[in-house]
Amino acid sequence: MTSSYWQEYIETMERSDLTKLQTDGLRSTVAQASKSDFYKKVFTEKGITPSVINSLEDISSLPFTTKDDLREYYPFGFAAIPLQQCVRVHSSSGTTGNPTVVLHSQKDIEEWSEQVARCMYMVGLRNTDIFQNTSGYGMFTGGLGFQYGAERLGALTVPAAAGNSKRQIKFIIDFGVTALHIIPSYAMRLAEVFQEMNIDPRKDTRLQTICIGAEPHSEEQRRRIENLLGVKAYNCFGMSEMNGPGVAFECRQQNGLHIWEDYVIPEIIDPVTLQPVREGEIGELVLTTLKREAMPLIRYRTHDLTRFLSGECPCGRTHRRIDRFKGRSDDMIILKGVNIFPVQIEKILLGFKELGGNYLITIETVGNNDEMLIEVELSDLFTDDYSVLERLNKSIVRLLKDELLITPRVKIVSKGSLPVSEGKAVRVKDLRK
Repeated sequence: MTSSYWQEYIETMERSDLTKLQTDGLRSTVAQASKSDFYKKVFTEKGITPSVINSLEDISSLPFTTKDDLREYYPFGFAAIPLQQCVRVHSSSGTTGNPTVVLHSQKDIEEWSEQVARCMYMVGLRNTDIFQNTSGYGMFTGGLGFQYGAERLGALTVPAAAGNSKRQIKFIIDFGVTALHIIPSYAMRLAEVFQEMNIDPRKDTRLQTICIGAEPHSEEQRRRIENLLGVKAYNCFGMSEMNGPGVAFECRQQNGLHIWEDYVIPEIIDPVTLQPVREGEIGELVLTTLKREAMPLIRYRTHDLTRFLSGECPCGRTHRRIDRFKGRSDDMIILKGVNIFPVQIEKILLGFKELGGNYLITIETVGNNDEMLIEVELSDLFTDDYSVLERLNKSIVRLLKDELLITPRVKIVSKGSLPVSEGKAVRVKDLRK
């Protein structure tokens, strides 16, 4: 019988052994990081050397690293090896100021491939699968990360990249694709195109598994995607600063994401006080790399909000699990003194079968007040009966008020009225003066 583990010894390691591995890795990471311009300066100022790491708790004595630090030391101030030994550079879009840059050595690429392959194997993918990647390639790490992982797994890969939904569907059918990597909003869009083409993905394709991530999504959206496409959808998490996809991944239990603690040390802190939160409380995820050669990062503030899940996972893996992300500490909407995350709104909207998956939240100043307008498309169950739409609108507003503690305006629009993106969906427009 084939093992359900890619690397059984590591994935089921005893906690005491894992803690020792992380402590040794942290000490090595501090030594490697000190070769970069940024950490050399910071460590010298604070008197930090590898010898200060005697236990995993000593990580609290190390400084945080932020995205602003990466931008300030753009482009190569975090390089811990000579550029001649680097084989890849990725960066963010850098729409405001300098982009963030991430360097990789050949060893980093190989470790990344192994990490993603482990994730894919965990959800049941094997070398017999045909894997189609609908993510963009290039400077974005999502495409190449899954490409590496699928190839390391030995699966036949279809690097379709983003967009061109009809071509995506043609490949899915003609090549007998069994697995997809796709962002949630585009999965919803692809399901619509299947319907427009009068193709039933449940009957007319071999799709079984999809990996979703890269943007916040609710459990309701995941279940809707599964129902529309006839698949099991597994949540994945990654970020370019930590290589890319593969940092954490759901197993087949779908009860939290296993965060690979032989690759990173996870912490969850209060984003205001910067102190650890109590077990099970939501806070900001902080990550320290353990195997990065070209560009190690120490206590990197991700701004992603989650919590550790307690208890053992039935799958047998011992690496800690984190919950579905609630949102980000830096894209949180503050309206009338209330903290709001778009995923809270999505959860309510997707609870109505009459509504589609496309919505837009606009925050604007009306007179002297800041107000929220939520526009949401109808599904194919469209009706022009005013009384039906009025009752639906009132039901949506009531549930949103209970969830958000403010009363938004809701505008129900016909299907296809709102802009459609085949990349990350734009869910919020803040037009406040």
